[in-house]
This record gives sequence, C-alpha cells and structure tokens, in this order.
Amino acid sequence: MSINHIRPWRNIERRKSRQIMVGNVPVGGDAPIAVQTMTNTLTTDVSATVAQVQAAAEAGADLVRISVPDEASSKALKEIVAESSVPIIADIHFHYKRGIEAAEAGAACLRINPGNIGSEERVAEVIRAAKDHNCSIRIGVNAGSLEKHLLEKYGEPCPDAMVESGLDHIRILQDHDFHNYKISVKASDVFMSAAAYMKLAEATDAPIHLGITEAGGFVSGTIKSAIGLGQLLWMGIGDTLRVSLSADPVEEIKVGFEILKSLGLRHRGINIISCPSCARQGFDVIKTVEALEQRLAHIHTPMSLSIIGCVVNGPGEALMTDVGFTGGGAGAGMVYLAGKASHKMNNDQMVDHIVQEVEKKAAMLNAAAETSD
Repeated sequence: MSINHIRPWRNIERRKSRQIMVGNVPVGGDAPIAVQTMTNTLTTDVSATVAQVQAAAEAGADLVRISVPDEASSKALKEIVAESSVPIIADIHFHYKRGIEAAEAGAACLRINPGNIGSEERVAEVIRAAKDHNCSIRIGVNAGSLEKHLLEKYGEPCPDAMVESGLDHIRILQDHDFHNYKISVKASDVFMSAAAYMKLAEATDAPIHLGITEAGGFVSGTIKSAIGLGQLLWMGIGDTLRVSLSADPVEEIKVGFEILKSLGLRHRGINIISCPSCARQGFDVIKTVEALEQRLAHIHTPMSLSIIGCVVNGPGEALMTDVGFTGGGAGAGMVYLAGKASHKMNNDQMVDHIVQEVEKKAAMLNAAAETSD
C-alpha cells in the first residue's frame, strides 16, 4: 500500500495475496495490478491475432488471453506466442487436451473453467502439462457454467456456489502440489460478482483476477465494470483485471487503466480532468477534450491535465494538475503549469499549445526518472 499522509482518505490497503508469475509478469503480492484483455479474432488467423495482441500491448496490456477451441488453434498458438511481446493466456473450455497443447505451445497461463473442463483426472493431466512447461493456471469460475451438482445444491447460480466451485478446484491443484495459480469468480450480475469476490477474498490467499463477465457494450459494460470492479479494488481486492466489453479489445485496456487511475492504484498516460461544459464555457470543451485524447494517446508517462471551461472551478482544478487550461474571455484562456498560472493562450491555438506543454513535461519527467534509476 502506498501511504498518503497528506490525504489519508485516499489510502487503499490491498489484500495480502501470494505472488505468482504469469510469464515474466508478477501477479499478486505487492506487484502492480495487471490489466488484460482477450482477442476476438479467429485464433487460426495468426496475422490478425498477432496484430490485435500487439495493439493491446501498445495500449498497455500486461497480459492477453486467446481462445483455444480446437487443435488447429493450438498449433496457431505456438506461432502467436513466438511473436507476442506480452505473456499469452490460453482460454480452455470443454476439452482438457487443448490445455495440454497450449502449455506445450508456450502459453504463460491456462484459463480453465471448472464447470466444463471435465473430471478431476483430466484436470490432473492439465496440471502435469502446466508443471512440465512452467505454466500458471487461472481457475475461471463463471456463474453461467457452474457444475450441475452445485446448481442442484443451491438451486441457482449464487455467490456461495461460485466460491465453492473455485475452492474445490483449488483443492485439486493443491492435492497435485501445484501452487502457481490465480482464481476468478465472474458473473454478469454486479451484485453476485461482488458478493462472490468478497467471500473468495476471505477464503484464499491466491491472487484474484477481477471481472464482470458479459458486461455488455462499451457504455453499459464500462459502467457495470466501474461499479463492480471499482468497489472491490477500493476494498483492496484484486491482483489482475479484465473489463469485458462488446467492443475493441483496446478499449478494454483503456477502461481498465481509467478505473485503476481513478483509485490511484496504477497510472499510465494522461489523466484528463474536464468539466461537462455549460453556457459559461469560454471554448468548446467537448471538442477540445476529444482532440486532446487523440493527440495525447502516445503519452505513457503518468500525468494530469485539467481542461475547464470557465473560472468557477478552473483555477482550483489547475492547482492539482501538471498542466491546465481554463477558459476566459475575448477568445483566450489561462495556461497553468505545475499548478500555477503561467500565461494566456488564444483558443484557436490552445490544442496545439497544450500538446506541446504536455510533451515537454513528459520528457522532463522521463529524464528525471532515468536519472534517479
């Protein structure tokens, strides 16, 4: 936990979990919360899948999951792994042999679903393959595919059933002396997911992967994920996360980082603080923010930028940001640097000028970081 003595109400005490390795990415313990997504191309289309993996990596993805539904996909996976700059997680359902093949193909992690992977004997074969190839495992419990005996016991999908499913499979892994695992208990229902994760966090010290599964389209899925994952992260629960959206995988990465940035848990790129705009605005706030989001997408250095339409809140917000712009009158506004009013700038030149100031500040921060290293 990073202690904020000046503003203690910002402190989040993360749950203490064991640390495992997913390829070269540490997960759990005091490692940064990893952000991942999943490709939606045909795995057998190697070039398209590699391109999507690379796009996700450039957006900041620490891990990328790929579906392995058949033997042809297992063969393609080997080529994809060889070309990927980030560890690949193989998504395994229904056929345990796909898990064995994925481990042999170089996957860094196998995601197995307790509800459809098969008998304990088949799981044991997957475990052996994971051990032989230094591969981690994620136990991926899903409310929509729970084991039949649990549905009979509980009558319907519920947090208790999901956690019991996960703990049953933890026992199998531990019985086979396998400890390089993490676990998730996902549902499309925010309440069910949150309740299951809170119960799970008390029952195991394994790293926890967060997600609201099948959350929906970009807007609705982002909101559900922000509510569900946000409250869990605020409670200190979660070591990796995926925002599941019916959208481009790159958007999942962007939303994931925005959730982490909003809680001060991880920072990447520009955190833009902007007003919703109103009749007092001295410039077109909405179009300006849209332009700046596109123009500053290449900046990975953690920074804050305030874009406020008028002087009601503009100066106050600018005090807390690296670069700021507050709308004024006569077609111009005030530029703030490091929280202090610096100089005026015409509205028609402001976007180009703000980009220059942000790039200059990013270069300074990067140089300082290199010097300290």
